[in-house]
Amino acid sequence: MGKLLSTICLTVAFAFLAACTDDDSFSLSPSNTLTFSTDTVRMDTVFSTVPTSTRSFWVYNKSGDGIRCSSVRLANGNQTGFRVNVDGEYLSPTAGYQVQGVEVRKKDSIRVFVELTSPRNGADGPQLLEDDLIFTLESGVEQRVNLNAYTWDAELLRDVVVRGDSTIGGGDKPTVIYGGLVVDSSAVLRIAAGTTLYFHSDAGISVYGKLLSEGTAGNNIIMRGDRTDKMFDYLPYDMVSGQWQGITFHSSSYDNVMSYTDVHGSFDGIVCDSSDVSKTKLQLYNSTVHNCQGFGLKVVNSKVDVRNSQITNTLHDCVAVYGGDVSLTHCTIAQFYPFDANRGVALRYANHDGDMEMPLLRMDCVNTIVTGYGDDMVMADSLEIEGGASVFNYSFVNSLLRTKKVEDNERIVGTVWEDVEDTATVSGEDNFRLVDIDMQRYDFHLDSLSHAIDKADKDRSIPIDRDGRQRDGMPDIGCFEYVKEE
Repeated sequence: MGKLLSTICLTVAFAFLAACTDDDSFSLSPSNTLTFSTDTVRMDTVFSTVPTSTRSFWVYNKSGDGIRCSSVRLANGNQTGFRVNVDGEYLSPTAGYQVQGVEVRKKDSIRVFVELTSPRNGADGPQLLEDDLIFTLESGVEQRVNLNAYTWDAELLRDVVVRGDSTIGGGDKPTVIYGGLVVDSSAVLRIAAGTTLYFHSDAGISVYGKLLSEGTAGNNIIMRGDRTDKMFDYLPYDMVSGQWQGITFHSSSYDNVMSYTDVHGSFDGIVCDSSDVSKTKLQLYNSTVHNCQGFGLKVVNSKVDVRNSQITNTLHDCVAVYGGDVSLTHCTIAQFYPFDANRGVALRYANHDGDMEMPLLRMDCVNTIVTGYGDDMVMADSLEIEGGASVFNYSFVNSLLRTKKVEDNERIVGTVWEDVEDTATVSGEDNFRLVDIDMQRYDFHLDSLSHAIDKADKDRSIPIDRDGRQRDGMPDIGCFEYVKEE
């Protein structure tokens, strides 16, 4: 038994040594090469001088023998701004942007990480920037992985306080904002039509004075996050919520105008702090607030007029009104937020904010769609106080509402009800051209199935829709007039 055990031990030991010897065998044959998980690392479009997120790829050895690289190097050295780490070793400037003696044993793999901080290119518009990562094998064979990106020179604004009347945008370069943009109480900030503002994750707009963001139907103003890459192959970061801080109109701010403006991908989209309800705080016309990780539009005891606007897909309520004087005319308010099943409703209105009474002087909803995935997308919350009810005035006129039918001929007129208990009723997503929660693709133009078509109140209709298109003699509910797809 002892001899047998010794024999087994020796056999295992020889086998282990043989395996180690085999693993340590590195081929010099030109036919033995590496395999890469990709032949090109694309960084999409990036801003010059701004570090990108990290990309990676795998290097496999499927040749049958170990392969040693005499060097792995960037073809252009330090000229392009690419930074590379190969299997834990950084291609540093002191080493000439290369590493030597990288081993990939047979049936093994290593991982390569790539980042980019591109230099300014001095041109208008994105410019192609390329480099090659060259793997030189001990056999003399060279293998390459292409690294590329389109780099875009941008105007960088950091921790800006606007103290006088100013205009931003309208130039040839994109504007990227870090740390935030504050409009002082004595200042007016204008945003030029056609401008796209890119906000870093720590940035938003805080308005103590006045903001005038006035685009046109063919030249919208866009406010979005600054990440131009993708979370997944099918999902750009531009379609992910919570990428920047959004817009807050503080108590001292009045007479703000946002028209033909697209706000998306933020935490809260637009927040209006409590103020004097006899003075208009915000006119939001022909605009879009979409895909927010908080509220879409939150109004606290303020006077706000919203027309022809789309407010959609938010973690909290799409529109939340806590007191004040608010009108919603020809709006599309839809709650299909894809990232959390515990999402809020489409429309909430109340005469209080927590324990604080906030008289609801007016909440008029005219020719407006209020829908979503949930069974009840309209929530009313009236605070009962000692000695009588607080002011709680609201009305719905020719609106499409996803909620149980309510009999109230004084305050609810001409309503199209999406009663979830009625199987004949079109479901919320069927109102629109596209609601794809899996791929996060949405198009809130009306579908031919929608009961919102031809149902708006003509006397209170707005002549043009969100796209600047003329409404016909039988206008549709919502911000978009129905147009048959070609």
